[in-house]
Amino acid sequence: MRAVLIRILGVALGVGLLSFALLQSLPGDAAYRIAASRYGYDMVNTAAAEAVRAELGLDRPMWQQLLAWLGDVAQGNLGVSLVSGEPVVTELSHQWGHTVALSLLAWGLALLLGVGAGLATALLQRPWLDRLVGRMAVTLRATPAFVLALLLATLLAEHLGWLPVAGHGDASHYVLPALTLALALAPGLAQVTRHSVAQVLASAYVQFARTKGLPARWVVLRHVLRNSAVPVAAFAATQLVLLVEGMVVVETFFAWPGIGHALVHAILARDVPMVQGTALCMGLLFVLLNAGVDALCTWLDPRSRT
Repeated sequence: MRAVLIRILGVALGVGLLSFALLQSLPGDAAYRIAASRYGYDMVNTAAAEAVRAELGLDRPMWQQLLAWLGDVAQGNLGVSLVSGEPVVTELSHQWGHTVALSLLAWGLALLLGVGAGLATALLQRPWLDRLVGRMAVTLRATPAFVLALLLATLLAEHLGWLPVAGHGDASHYVLPALTLALALAPGLAQVTRHSVAQVLASAYVQFARTKGLPARWVVLRHVLRNSAVPVAAFAATQLVLLVEGMVVVETFFAWPGIGHALVHAILARDVPMVQGTALCMGLLFVLLNAGVDALCTWLDPRSRT
């Protein structure tokens, strides 16, 4: 628990400093961009930009703005959106639920596809299946998330008309974004699962279990799956970066009302508190998912209970 709290504090500090520095380095006048987001580009002039600058304190030194934000975060206050005037927590409250739901669905689908394919190739030991899964894994890993999203939307939504191409509302809207994220994560899981299961199958204790005459199904369920799950779960934790990273692209492409979508709009509007709050939520999601995977590895590893 202490380690998780230290990670959360480190993420909060790192995200705050990095996002603030990156936004400050962007070209253009932040006050003008915020005024344009509020009133529209056709209604903005120098007087409106100066009024926004004075109202939001954008004329203060940058170190004062950063310290003020860090002080608010320490009190559980993420600040107020510079564009809408609403608290950042209120803006993100409904978006957080959409992102978490999509993340869990995509993660479960990736485990189903990746671990299933890896188990099939390792247990069946068919050369043609091994080559097929290996080539598909290499192809999918080399394909960016936005290309996968475009291909799936074109095929399943545009040509076949099976699914809505964007938006949200019912279960069918989850399919395309979740499948896009899952296909980006599944190849690595398939390769690691195959390698891990193959190593366990060749181990001395599995060979001894077979020599004793234990049924093949019992050997797989009792020895192979449990011992091969630990490296797979550990690798899955490293792939969480792809999940959080892919959220920004996939949510924007499919107009999914999540945190990644909000982050893009906040960056375009130069809404610093929204960017920092959104990036902080995504970082915390990564830390919490990592902590969950660490707990799963501890439970799966028999040596941790000796």
